[in-house]
Amino acid sequence: MTSRNKPLHDWVDEVARLTRPKNIHWCDGSQKEYDDLVALMLDTGDLMELNRDTNPNCFLHRSDPSDVARVEHLTFVCTSDEKDAGPNNHWMAPADAHRKLDALFDGCMQGRTLYVIPYCMGPIESPFARCGVEITDSPYVVVNMKLMTRMGKEALERIEREGRFVKGLHSIGDLDPERRFITHFPEELTIKSFGSGYGGNALLGKKCHALRIASWQARAEGWLAEHMLIVGVESPAGETHYLACAFPSACGKTNLAMLIPPESQAGWKIWTLGDDIAWLHVGRDGRLRAINPEAGYFGVVPGTNAKTNRNAYEMIRHDAIFTNVGLTADKEPWWEGKRVGEPAIDWQGRPYEPGNGPAAHPNSRFTVDAKQNPSYSTLADHPDGVPLSAIVFGGRRRELAPLVYQAKDWAHGVLVGASVASETTAAAAGEVGVVRRDPMAMKPFCGYNFADYWSHWLSFEDRADDLPGIFHVNWFRQDADGQFLWPGFGENLRVLRWIIDRCEGRVGARSTPIGLVPHAEDIDVGGLAISDATLESLLAVDTGKWRNEMDEFGEYLDAYGERLPDKLREEHEAVREALAG
Repeated sequence: MTSRNKPLHDWVDEVARLTRPKNIHWCDGSQKEYDDLVALMLDTGDLMELNRDTNPNCFLHRSDPSDVARVEHLTFVCTSDEKDAGPNNHWMAPADAHRKLDALFDGCMQGRTLYVIPYCMGPIESPFARCGVEITDSPYVVVNMKLMTRMGKEALERIEREGRFVKGLHSIGDLDPERRFITHFPEELTIKSFGSGYGGNALLGKKCHALRIASWQARAEGWLAEHMLIVGVESPAGETHYLACAFPSACGKTNLAMLIPPESQAGWKIWTLGDDIAWLHVGRDGRLRAINPEAGYFGVVPGTNAKTNRNAYEMIRHDAIFTNVGLTADKEPWWEGKRVGEPAIDWQGRPYEPGNGPAAHPNSRFTVDAKQNPSYSTLADHPDGVPLSAIVFGGRRRELAPLVYQAKDWAHGVLVGASVASETTAAAAGEVGVVRRDPMAMKPFCGYNFADYWSHWLSFEDRADDLPGIFHVNWFRQDADGQFLWPGFGENLRVLRWIIDRCEGRVGARSTPIGLVPHAEDIDVGGLAISDATLESLLAVDTGKWRNEMDEFGEYLDAYGERLPDKLREEHEAVREALAG
């Protein structure tokens, strides 16, 4: 297979001259190709087959111990004007970045195969989807892209029809951390990644294309590329609402995307359309609609078990690729929090010894086709996407944010999203309880200046006829003894129900300086061990603490200088004045 698209064909030839591979393989996305690459990696030791009886068609990959996560400090946005990248990104001049990366790519694929991966982010026939081509020398990347995207022949046909695509060049290089760079050229719709084989650094369709480059495309074309799950909530009466939710890490994003209604919420159903990324467009009906550009999951596996996320636990029992997990003596995958089995081998292939650290790396992963999720919605493949009733932001705050509140209008909602922050936990290095600002949960992923990004969000007041409500949730409020006040997990459906009732105008709310907070009687706590006093604490707004929060957030906004939109500053001042009153 090759391409009739001359710019694509010429680019592949140009990269081949630079990297000097032994072979060139154009990927067709077939099952045979996948099986052949798996067999190749089993022979080379890049993959290990797991227990065929308990985990059929599952494989383990161990990455280099120096290459186990995204490297944000080595991730650059390369715009002509540094101010376009903004203080939220590391910047490198495009000419310097090309020169540095091309020197690393020079001859790097000698003795290797160059794989050309045409892929589509989003349903193949969707007008909201966008295509890309990744060139890589990693068969591990190819099989993961097969699971994560619509990859192969149909994507190439769309590229040939449209004549446009995002270019991504990747090589594992020699895995030297000192020669590792992930660079984005949004003005050129180009990505160059060298020296890493790890997911977010190497699977260029994911964070690199679907967020950093796509966010730039989205601003130019009038849509939004967001770090959001998409979930459908169906009532016992058959009424379904779709929500897009953005949370920083360690805030329960995957668990919410695959929530299983508890017995107390009989008759309710949850449909998963996406667990990580959402592209939002104004549809022909004037509503904001969402598609999931991905076709699979690349999820963190520690902590996943039949209780915390049964859907995820079940879907990775077959036809999955695991990265950096441990093994039992029977060659079953094992990770901390699995609650089944015992580790015999750790993620580095050593006999497991507790003194050497966890059996599975804390950032160990699974890759799996989204259709294996028991709560998968076929609407994930609908070309028009789904209409959003609500956008939900969230963070981990012990004392500050109430369980749920609603923004007063769209502009105030942009302020709520821009002020998203989360407190560090004991699972993260450094001091516990430190507030980290993560606007719209996009801090590592927005491909341009946040000030311009907020202006783009604000512009949707004039782009759409029927915008979704904007809400904020906080499952992590604690009492004086450090005990969580809300049970979380499946019981979070009770909060989603209030959000939906607000969207439908079925319940009122209490106006506060920060937004609209539920009346206690409108949150269903039947069957929960939650007293009236606890519910009051969950919904309380401490104006003193919020004044401090808004003062600190104001200092954060000041860092964006004259580019900060006046409307956002006005919204911030309005909240401060209301808190002072």
